[in-house]
Amino acid sequence: MLRTLTGHTDWVRSVAFSPDGGRILTSSMDKTARLWDAGTGRVLLTLRGHEKGLTRAVFSPDGTRIVTASDDGSAQIWDVSDGRSLVRLSGHKRDVNWAAFSADGGRVVTASADESARVWDVADGRLVAELAGHTASVVRAEFSPDGSRVATASSDLTARIFDAATGQEIAALKGHDGA
Repeated sequence: MLRTLTGHTDWVRSVAFSPDGGRILTSSMDKTARLWDAGTGRVLLTLRGHEKGLTRAVFSPDGTRIVTASDDGSAQIWDVSDGRSLVRLSGHKRDVNWAAFSADGGRVVTASADESARVWDVADGRLVAELAGHTASVVRAEFSPDGSRVATASSDLTARIFDAATGQEIAALKGHDGA
């Protein structure tokens, strides 16, 4: 074992390397995300601002921003250089289970227990599209490589494909018979 990263006071829900591999990002039910030096294990930043535990934290493709998702029904975009919260993405009615950046870093998609996913503009936090159609919690959402579509996965046993700009459902992928 090279390093043990200690400091969170509740269970850790996600971990991610920065694009350059020099930093590690963790999110925890202790309501914080922490940025660590991958070489030394030293905490570089602690991100605070959510009211409930964090479900996910991930770097933007260029490594300059972080998005966190929380059980408080929001996501936040943070500046990696100083830990400042840049934008709060609010509007989900329940826990935000997942958040991911588009390949160009200009948008974020969030997946929620409120049976929806949403696409947001990173610069100003504007809601771009609401992705509706699931009948249970949306547990994950990802952009296509070109950013034109979003794929969602839900505990309703389906995956769905949406137009990322309009929110229009393109396809429902059915056939799974269990979680």
